Amino acid sequence: MMAQYLELKAQYENALLFYRMGDFYEMFFDDAKAAAEALDIALTKRGKHNGEDIAMCGVPVHSAEGYLLTLIRKGFRVAVCEQMENPAEAKKRGYKAIVKRDVVRLVTPGTLTEESLLEARRHNYLAAFAEIRGEAALAWVDISTGALHVMQTSPVRLGPELARLMPSELILSESKFEDYAELETEFGLSLTPLAPASFDSTSAESKIKSLFKVGSLDAFGSFNRPEIAALGAIIDYLEITQKGKLPLLRPPVRESVGGTVQIDAATRRNLEITHSLSGGRDGTLISAIDRTLTAGGGRLLARRLASPSTDLKTIQMRQDAVEFLVENSALAENLSEALRRTPDLDRALSRLGLERGGPRDIAAIRNGLTQAETIKDTFPEGLPELLASAAKDLSGYDELVDLLDQALVADPPLLARDGGFIAPGFDEELDEARKLRDEGRSVIASLQAKYAELADISSLKIKHNNVLGYFIETTATHSEKMLAAPLSETFIHRQTTANQVRFTTVELSEMETKILNAGGRALEIEKRLYSTLTEAVLNHAAEINLAGNALAEFDLASAFADLAKGENWCKPNVDNSRTFDIIGGRHPVVEQSLRKQGDTPFVANDCQLSDGSDGADIWLLTGPNMAGKSTFLRQNALIALLAQAGSFVPAKSAHIGIVSQIFSRVGASDDLARGRSTFMVEMVETAAILNQADDRALVILDEIGRGTATYDGLSIAWATLEHLHDANKCRALFATHYHEMTALADKLGGVENATVTVKEWEGDVIFLHEVKKGAADRSYGVQVAKLAGLPDAVVNRARVVLDALEKGEREGGKQKALIDDLPLFSATPPPQPAPAQDSIVEEALSEIIPDELTPREALQVLYDLKEKARTS
Repeated sequence: MMAQYLELKAQYENALLFYRMGDFYEMFFDDAKAAAEALDIALTKRGKHNGEDIAMCGVPVHSAEGYLLTLIRKGFRVAVCEQMENPAEAKKRGYKAIVKRDVVRLVTPGTLTEESLLEARRHNYLAAFAEIRGEAALAWVDISTGALHVMQTSPVRLGPELARLMPSELILSESKFEDYAELETEFGLSLTPLAPASFDSTSAESKIKSLFKVGSLDAFGSFNRPEIAALGAIIDYLEITQKGKLPLLRPPVRESVGGTVQIDAATRRNLEITHSLSGGRDGTLISAIDRTLTAGGGRLLARRLASPSTDLKTIQMRQDAVEFLVENSALAENLSEALRRTPDLDRALSRLGLERGGPRDIAAIRNGLTQAETIKDTFPEGLPELLASAAKDLSGYDELVDLLDQALVADPPLLARDGGFIAPGFDEELDEARKLRDEGRSVIASLQAKYAELADISSLKIKHNNVLGYFIETTATHSEKMLAAPLSETFIHRQTTANQVRFTTVELSEMETKILNAGGRALEIEKRLYSTLTEAVLNHAAEINLAGNALAEFDLASAFADLAKGENWCKPNVDNSRTFDIIGGRHPVVEQSLRKQGDTPFVANDCQLSDGSDGADIWLLTGPNMAGKSTFLRQNALIALLAQAGSFVPAKSAHIGIVSQIFSRVGASDDLARGRSTFMVEMVETAAILNQADDRALVILDEIGRGTATYDGLSIAWATLEHLHDANKCRALFATHYHEMTALADKLGGVENATVTVKEWEGDVIFLHEVKKGAADRSYGVQVAKLAGLPDAVVNRARVVLDALEKGEREGGKQKALIDDLPLFSATPPPQPAPAQDSIVEEALSEIIPDELTPREALQVLYDLKEKARTS
């Protein structure tokens, strides 16, 4: 056995080998040590190898999925080795014959399909990047849904695209692996090297044609060599990991460059669109607005938010669908009821295609197609274009649904091996086997009654023992009748005892065999029928995919409509201008958070950037920290993103000219792993914006230059704003603490000052969170520091230094001289005031003994105390 294990392990040196041993997957040697530590399970030993103990650990087969998920998340790959025959078959080859085993699957982060290993509302992408002679392409697939895409790109654009897709695994040619090693930590994905031959475009084209059974790829679009190479690498890798059992892949879809809003990795991180800064879903835009009711709708929402469209017709079609459901509440409610009962068609179909499904997946197909037909019947003629197109794919499955309805019970078990999923009355042979299995006694009783009547012997019995099995028993007296003709032709003598004679019949022998084998036979029939039903489903795979897409489209439109009604969002006017005019805009995540915390209302604000003919393209925003500048910046970027994703937006009204790119430089962080300080990260991200932003971009920048010396920072911020205005010519919101920059509004025609208002009261600052035109008079930094809880000594010292600096500036640059005259700051706590002397009232109280006072005297004492308190 160990020789077999080592032979298989040698083929998968970079993976843990799950070696099937009966009801357990066992691991040995270094695999066992690594797995035991990762899974926190017992490490034991089994036998010896080369004179040393063999380390061993194992996990039960029935709960292996949970262990697999833990190992995958910790960066392992797992080769699953199954028994290819049962031990009885192996023994036929000899007493010491080893059960045949082989690896049936290599489990990697990008090739998961099990429901328990995946997040229902997120895609799990496997991507491949190919470079050929200066050109490059990225292909990606979610094998749990079959969606396959490819696009032309470049090494420079690889990072932003990975940030958009967030694949779990990226395949690279071995020759390029080292060049992109840093992507693993930067995007939290698993990098997988593949032989350069897998990226050969000529052989890749043949693989693609063979997979989709076409003679030319022209039917799918025009692909260049890198795109074909990337697609071929994915197919090659799937053949390796799935051991030749390829998933049901849809024909490749070529995405065009520029069809979606370009958003780089830093911007996605800053805006927290689908992932928060901490890496989770809480606090993100998607968590705040996700009202989808199906897994497919949830995944579509994630795609729309990650890739908002730049095509005006597409955006308007999506918004028209939302508007239709907003205006037709009754239809929307009926749609929601049907969607709540709709399972995940895409992933159920994928599992069936990979032979990892079960009866519940077939039932999911049945239930999903049933709800699709219900939704189709719910909607009248005259739907908006998007919904009308989707509705066409919701019907035409009557024959398949009828078959599955008749064949399956309402709530089938998870696994086919458990049986019990075929409905009674669907198959006569199965019904007979089940009857024998479940009602064997009644069948024998009916035979007993039949034979008693035939022989005219009322005492005739059918009995059973472990030697003879079922037999007919009668007394010796009655046996003579049964031994004589014509009964002897039916009853066959088997045994004579002292008082009884035992018989059998051909019918009884056959029935005995059927009863004994009924359970196994019923299960075999169900397995055969399961295969038939699976084949029927897979024959309609393309149509089921279309239905899944249509259901997701209805779900997302319904979710956006529910969001618009529930949150009082408006339909934005999106056009080809460069206008950006938001009235009463709100931050969807912050507003929701404030609502959960209590009754604090969100202060809505306007943002009006011109189309270049009048007004300003850039707002220079000043005001103190904590006043809401970052919230204002982010909310306008999110409003633009939501509008082009096809949603209504959190505002009273919105007019948005198509945005081609969204750039955000908000917040401070370092990147120590790559040797970058906070200021270096800030400059790298700013450089990316200035080098890439076009005149259709929307840029939000917060506190550029704050990571370095004051004058350095001011000069960098000043030059950055001028470049955005003169060179990039984009729409921008630029927040700063450098009040000197407000002078740019007088020098640059496209720049206008705006500020977040505050109110000062008795030395404290009150944030009003209202944005208005004009510049802030100061930063209120000392007041904010006081609110944050800095010691009074520090706050007071800061006021003194600030006053000196401001006085020096007023007197023409004499800050240094004035600072030199300041007394040194003392960290010694100020002396505590002496304890206060007791007051006259307190002295009088100390002399009073209440128990010795009459009521009249007590009243007089109160009058005296009151008089002393007044005069003291």
